[in-house]
Amino acid sequence: MRLSSNAFPDGGAIPPRFTCDGEDVSPPLAWTDVPSGAHSLVLLCDDPDAPAGTWHHWAIYDIPPDRTGLAEGAGGAGAEFKQATNDFRRPGYNGPCPPRRHGRHHYHFRLLALSVASLTLRDEPTCRDVEHEARKHVLSEATLVGVYQR
Repeated sequence: MRLSSNAFPDGGAIPPRFTCDGEDVSPPLAWTDVPSGAHSLVLLCDDPDAPAGTWHHWAIYDIPPDRTGLAEGAGGAGAEFKQATNDFRRPGYNGPCPPRRHGRHHYHFRLLALSVASLTLRDEPTCRDVEHEARKHVLSEATLVGVYQR
């Protein structure tokens, strides 16, 4: 599988529009080569460089396997798909917002192809809940990394 964005290249800088310094909307994402046995997809975004440990920015789950991407802003209120509560304690996407002068942070957007059509989760799951349950069913994974600093 391959995961990409027309907003930034793999390893490149995430534009401020997709961060807390801009509109804080989720970037457009596209993917290809989902395995034929996949029954659903999960998209995760986290920052392993956060001072207190990995910070979870987004989890969207139960995405149909025939879907080929998400439009800009798909992580906002009223989104088409199920979204978990992030570490900002809000459902949906909240973009990069590292501490000022903390250096460059790496934001990992990860697409997981799963062997199940839907995840069994409690009401209002966290991003950690989604990833924990999804890891039990992974067929394939693709990663796109963007960087941002303040």
